[in-house]
Amino acid sequence: MTTNNPPVILLAEDDDNDVFFMRRALQKAQVKFPLQVVTNGQEAVDYLSGEGKYNDRGAYPLPSIILLDLKMPFLDGFEVLIWIGRQPELKKIPVAVLTSSAEDRDRRRAAELGAKAYFVKPPKPETMKEILRLFDASGNGMVTSP
Repeated sequence: MTTNNPPVILLAEDDDNDVFFMRRALQKAQVKFPLQVVTNGQEAVDYLSGEGKYNDRGAYPLPSIILLDLKMPFLDGFEVLIWIGRQPELKKIPVAVLTSSAEDRDRRRAAELGAKAYFVKPPKPETMKEILRLFDASGNGMVTSP
């Protein structure tokens, strides 16, 4: 979370349709922050750690918000949350789970692992506004678009 760069949203989502709906929800909510997309849990970890193709922080800056699907290949969203929780420099980045699971046990586990919010897909403009309000309340200063 650098201070000189505009806020960036990292979306960890393996379904192209859900990525499309997220882009649409962001557009309808008039959120113009850059959106970086990774398609599985291992890519999310690689992005956040700056490994492999994500080692250029100019092209792949640390996000201000992470939107995380729970059901992804290689590492699922819970495993990504556990990994983030072990990285002191990343624990400050708020994570919102955006998943198809409305199960209470998934909500509880995500919260126990550090997720700040939990939303059921598909994302709507109102969802995006609520996410941004939640993170502004946590001091992230991201309520309005640039």
